[in-house]
Amino acid sequence: MSSNILREARRHEEIAEQLIPPQARPLFHLSSRVGWMNDPNGFSYYQGKYHLFYQYYPYESKWGPMHWGHAVSEDLLHWEYLPAALAPDTPADKDGCFSGSAVELADGRQLLMYTGVSAGPKLPDGTSDDRQTQCVAVGDGVNYEKYPGNPVLTGEDIPEGGSKVDFRDPKIWREADGTYRCVAGNRPADGSGQILLYSSPDGFHWKFESVLAENKNRFGLMWECPDFFQLDGKYVLLTSPQDMLPSGFEYHNGNGTLCLIGSFDEQSKTFQEERDQAIDYGIDFYAPQTLLAPDGRRIMIAWMQNWDTLSIASLKAPWFGQMTVPRELSIKNGRLYQCPVRELDGLRSGRVSYQNVDFQGELTLEGIKGRKVDVTITLRPGDEEHIYKKFSVWFGQDDTYHTAISFRPYESVLKIDRKFSGSRRAIIHQRRCKVPQNGGNITFRMILDRFSVEIFVNHGEQTLSATMYTDLSADGFRFFADGEVTMDIEKYDLDGE
Repeated sequence: MSSNILREARRHEEIAEQLIPPQARPLFHLSSRVGWMNDPNGFSYYQGKYHLFYQYYPYESKWGPMHWGHAVSEDLLHWEYLPAALAPDTPADKDGCFSGSAVELADGRQLLMYTGVSAGPKLPDGTSDDRQTQCVAVGDGVNYEKYPGNPVLTGEDIPEGGSKVDFRDPKIWREADGTYRCVAGNRPADGSGQILLYSSPDGFHWKFESVLAENKNRFGLMWECPDFFQLDGKYVLLTSPQDMLPSGFEYHNGNGTLCLIGSFDEQSKTFQEERDQAIDYGIDFYAPQTLLAPDGRRIMIAWMQNWDTLSIASLKAPWFGQMTVPRELSIKNGRLYQCPVRELDGLRSGRVSYQNVDFQGELTLEGIKGRKVDVTITLRPGDEEHIYKKFSVWFGQDDTYHTAISFRPYESVLKIDRKFSGSRRAIIHQRRCKVPQNGGNITFRMILDRFSVEIFVNHGEQTLSATMYTDLSADGFRFFADGEVTMDIEKYDLDGE
């Protein structure tokens, strides 16, 4: 039975949604139904559809007491909003239903596992002694009933020295033998992060198994939103560390992302790291979550935003927050590769292609424009003896605005820059990443959807994601080359029909 708090949220979102015209939203990136959106939750396949829940405050376009929004899709691109799934309405979650995940139970019901937040008494320093515990709810894909035995994991289930305040974001999965496991983020006594592993025979009764992985103050501090899975013969641990320090071009300051690739020791139930890398090298990307699709693909989606760039959009906007395009994952050459889901090809129309375009200086090309487009650029030196110094492309461009991608082959550095995209705030506008040196040869695919760009470098070896809120009439593309370049370019409109 839904509570008054949940019923009110559902009434509000149904009415407020009608005030947002479709053209004011992204076309194929899921945005908040109304109000605020952050982390993806419960990304899963259930009863023939992909389900995506999300951290949600329906009443304002800013963070508030967390609910769970809900949408479904048959192709990961066309999303249908369903009523809000969870609201903070029980003692265990009265101050927020934080991030979590979903799995299908053996009896065919869908189980949601999430972090319940309950603020404690005020402390002398003005803070409150909050508690984060793990809770579950079960339902039919639309309506969910919270388990009377919540919370199912508490501070009593954390290893000694672990924080009861920073204990969150359970990612659940079902093992081949029918049992369940989940991982959750926690802050140990050293103040950094650790990932805890739990097991359950039925999804409702849980026990601690091990500290799966430890940060030891190497990658930021608290590790949020963990995900753990097998991929191409390896085990992968994804997490979003807070308060990161930069390490060359590999990590950025602040709230970042981390991919660890390695193996899993079933005896000790610990993860053995072999390699580390950032997940995304752009400006706006956090809290990724994956699912295993029925056809065997491991697909990831993330919040296309950053906690330090929230002021890019007005709080008066009727919605705030969108997800990335879902991405197919693989491991090649010891790295995590990401490509847009193949379903995106079905949105393509109006192909425009140019081959072996030789130029230096400035260039525009007939038919290369748009804000809902899929553009692939393959670049090589026009003169092998004198490699060009810099190449850049401006997009979302008119006489006033543009966002840019630039590449300097001698440094092998790719940069995204949106400082001229219309923002009036002093927030992060540039990010750079180091790409493998290849004599000035590079390929990048750009996916634009009204208010965002996602760049897939060298067939998914690296990605850069960024939001932009430039007026939609700014749809030009302009190319610049300091030196001789040869360019192939293929552009499709993404029409959503």
